[in-house]
Amino acid sequence: MCNLYASMSTQDEMRRLFDVAPGRDRLGNFAPLPAIYPRHSAPVVRLGADGARELAAMHWGFLLPQRSSKTGRPILPRAVNNARDDKLAHSTFWKASFESRRCLVPATAFAEAKGRNPATFYWFGMADDDPRTRPPFAFAGLWRRFQGVYRGEAVEIDTHTVVTTTPNALVRPVHPERMPVILAREDYDSWLGAPPAEAARLLRPFPPDAMRIVAEGEGLKRDPAR
Repeated sequence: MCNLYASMSTQDEMRRLFDVAPGRDRLGNFAPLPAIYPRHSAPVVRLGADGARELAAMHWGFLLPQRSSKTGRPILPRAVNNARDDKLAHSTFWKASFESRRCLVPATAFAEAKGRNPATFYWFGMADDDPRTRPPFAFAGLWRRFQGVYRGEAVEIDTHTVVTTTPNALVRPVHPERMPVILAREDYDSWLGAPPAEAARLLRPFPPDAMRIVAEGEGLKRDPAR
């Protein structure tokens, strides 16, 4: 699973990488983010109503309304920040988003924790000859709009989630169950706009030899990229 990632690319870099026209950049004044947690806002690339790519800021985690088991009153909605690849086509919770609201989630590294008190955080990124660099990449994501009460206010916001799959050989020793689906650049178009059956073929572990551990340490809750 993925509960922490970094997105250190600038807006200009993301527009170039994801082929987003400047006029379709909805991020406003964006600052690179060395630590993104569930319930935080992060950049996402999606198709607009006219089919053109756009950059937007979205809440990380699909919001699922909940009620107190004791009082029956509404409580803080659950933020579902990961979606399993084997449930997208069949689960009523994910199916509509998988069929028509797929997105790219820009990232430069993601973390998995091992152990506790304190946990050791392992940050994974793309392979590169320079250990200081963080080549950008994209997770496979889904998005949907939430309308309801959140944090005491009536809101209408866009939310996203990161799709996960079985881990590759690099991630498995740290997290033996899941890792984010990382998309190759040549597959961005297919993930955003291809029929679901074609998009489903992209749900696989990323090649481990194309990745590396870029940082590790106890309590390392943000990417220490320079």
